[in-house]
Formats: sequence, C-alpha cells, structure tokens
Amino acid sequence: MPVFTYSGNNAAGEKVSGERTADNKQVLRATLARERISANVIKEKGTGRLNFNLQFGGSVKAKESAIFFRQFSVMIDAGLPLVQCLEILGNNQENAFFKKAILGVRTSVEGGSTLANALRAYPKIFDDLTTNMIEAGETGGILDTILQRISAYVEKAVKMRAAIKSALVYPVSVIAIAILVVGALLKFVVPIFANLFVGLGVTLPMSTQFVINLSDFVSKFWWLILLSVGMLVVAIKYIRKSPQGMYYTDKLLLNLPVFGPVLRKIAVARFTRTLGTLISSGVPILDGLSITARTAGNAVLERALMQVRKSIEEGRTIVDPLRESGVFPSMVTQMIGVGEATGAMDNMLQKIADFYEDEVDAATKDMLALMEPMLISFLGVAVGGIVISLYMPLFSMISKLAG
Repeated sequence: MPVFTYSGNNAAGEKVSGERTADNKQVLRATLARERISANVIKEKGTGRLNFNLQFGGSVKAKESAIFFRQFSVMIDAGLPLVQCLEILGNNQENAFFKKAILGVRTSVEGGSTLANALRAYPKIFDDLTTNMIEAGETGGILDTILQRISAYVEKAVKMRAAIKSALVYPVSVIAIAILVVGALLKFVVPIFANLFVGLGVTLPMSTQFVINLSDFVSKFWWLILLSVGMLVVAIKYIRKSPQGMYYTDKLLLNLPVFGPVLRKIAVARFTRTLGTLISSGVPILDGLSITARTAGNAVLERALMQVRKSIEEGRTIVDPLRESGVFPSMVTQMIGVGEATGAMDNMLQKIADFYEDEVDAATKDMLALMEPMLISFLGVAVGGIVISLYMPLFSMISKLAG
C-alpha cells in the first residue's frame, strides 16, 4: 500500500501534517475528512532514501509495543505531562526505529497536535485501532484507561500468537528433519547401493527400482525441485495480492479439516477482542466494525464484518447480519444478541474473546496430539521404506546363496 504525505488544517484551524498509508489519494482525503482535517496537499512518497527508511529501516515487535503502552499509561496516571512522558519513553527505548518514532510524536504533540493525530503519522507502528482508541480517550479525558486497555489488548494478542507458534514448533521440526533425512538418503546412500546392484547384476524389485529412479531424479534435478517450491511460494503471494485471491485462499484455509476449526477460533477471538476493546473505549460501533474488519487478518471475516456494518447502517441490529454471514458460530451470535439487548455488548464481547482464546489453546494442544503420531509414522514410513527397499535385493541374493 503506498505511503502519502499530507498537510492541512484541523477543525481548530491549526496546521497539521504527517504520513499515512492508503489505497489512493481520494481514500486518504476521505479518511482525513472524517477526522475533521482539511488536507491542502497530498503527495505520494517517492522511492528516495526517506521512504526506504520508513519502509525498511526497522520494525517494532508487539511485545515492545505492549511495554510502551503499559509504561505510558502508568506515567499518565501518575500525572506526568504528555510531552514529558513521550520524551522519557523515547530516550529510554532501545529500538532505534521505535525511538525515532516516539520522539517524532513528542515533537508533533509539542507543536500543538493531538496525540492521536501525531501517532497517525507512523502507520507502520500505530494502526487504526490504536489511534482511534486514543482519540476517544483524549475526547473523554480517560487517556490513562485507554492506554491500559491498549496494553492489555496487545499483551493478549502476543500471548495467543506465542502459544500458536510454540504449538507449531514440533510438527515443523519433524517435517524438516524428515525432508533432510530422506534427501540425504536419496543423494548419498542410494547411489552407493545402486552401483553395488549393477556390479552384482541382480534383478531389482519394483520398490527398489523406484527408489533408485527417485534418487537419480533428485541428484540431477534438485534445482528443479527448489525452483518449483520457489515458484509455488511466489504464485501464492501473487494470488493473495488481489482481494478476490485473498478471499478464496482464506476461505480455503478456514475449510481445511484439521487446521480450519483452529483458524476460525483464532479469527473469532481476535474479532471479539478487538471490537469489545473499541466499544468499551467509546469508539462508535460503525467505526469499530470498520477498524475490526481492516485488522481482522482474514479476508472472509473482513467481508462479513463490512456487510454487517452496512446492515447496521440500514437500521438492522447486529445479531441478524452476523448470523446470516455464516462465518460466526451460533453461540457467538447468541451471546452478542444478549449483550446488545442488555446494553453490555463490550463486556459480552470480552467474555467471548476469553472463552475462544482458551478454546484456541485447547485446540492447538489437541491438534498437536493428533499430529504427533501421524508425523512419527510418516517419518518412519519414509525412512524405513527406503532402507527396506535397498536391502530387499540383498536379502533375496543371500537366500539364493544359502539355498
């Protein structure tokens, strides 16, 4: 997505400027207009050194972001001025990329900008969810509470991501070891046996001949295998660049037999956590749904949420379009309906998120327990099949000699 620089005036007539990512200039102008910013100049950043630094100069980990917001909330709660908080946090930040951004925010705030607008100048670090929550906190005078909620949200997201990664370590390791072992056997061991069989002039069983032919193919065309894998990765990335391609690939992932239910639970947990956090922070539900859709991380969920938003604009309740989308489990829609009827939707969404985060932990453990014997069996069959195929001609020859 291209990066644009803009300058203009806010509702108070003050000059503001910054950088944003957007699909095009018209989209950015409309976004700024919703924030009551009249943009006089909007320019797309070129490929010069400044843009290179912005795109590739560094990154901020979610854990660093969570620590930043937690410390920020404590300082605000203690009564420190906003500019002083940002200066202390920036100077004590070890990540040079993050430090530069924080000090840049401090300069903008010191020049009269609101904290939300100052953060919007760094969209690679502070997303729409963060900036809209902070804008609501500034308006309502509860910035310290909002910062605590952002910190808690990021910490929960980091925890769930870490749990998923730790669950994937074992299967990925076993698959990688299996590929290396099988590749080593086909590349170095099988050719030795093939030369031995040629010298002995024995008739090879079908399985042994298949292994030898496979070894010859790997030895001669290993580059073709690597090229095919690389082309497949590039093709998938290219397909996912288009909205339709991303939608259908995400839909395929959600319908996978083993991984699909886990991915669906992750998507539901993220949706309810995000929307619940936004609503409890005072963000209007229509804006909350837009932000949640953009940060959902799943094109199927994003399309469903935008359809829900459109239905609410037409005067419908949130429950019916959620149920009609077919993406969300019935328990989720029923609980959201209860929350909407009782006026406690934010609390209900947080409870749903807690429930589904626990479900994700249990589902990943069950998936790992199911995959472990399958992976061990795969490794045993692959390696054992090659070894048995190589020794079958020798066993046959020994039996004939013994007879």
